[in-house]
Amino acid sequence: MNFKDLKNQTLITDSDLDWDDLGAGVKRKVMPFDDNLMLVKVAFEKDAVGTLHNHPHLQLSYVAKGSFEVTMGDNKKTLNEGDLFFAPTMIFHGVVCLEDGLLIDIFNPHREDFL
Repeated sequence: MNFKDLKNQTLITDSDLDWDDLGAGVKRKVMPFDDNLMLVKVAFEKDAVGTLHNHPHLQLSYVAKGSFEVTMGDNKKTLNEGDLFFAPTMIFHGVVCLEDGLLIDIFNPHREDFL
């Protein structure tokens, strides 16, 4: 499905959406979104890294599977299935996957750079 087709969709099945292989053991699936909100699934193989970065978007990430060492600013903490982290605007953050894992990321506004 084309990213343009995902905008403002209200009912869609996960199997209709493709994974985007980002390399180095990370793949991403952009879910339906609008201008203000976006949900993205990010699957990690063990030892894969979500590089330290920042962005102007608010981000809330839920650990749906696995275990991650999460860096948020100057803090590090291991988060497991059911835990979450909040990345405020422009705060450097990143993850190292300690076992195969899945993050569910929510962004406000949507990430134009993912499209």
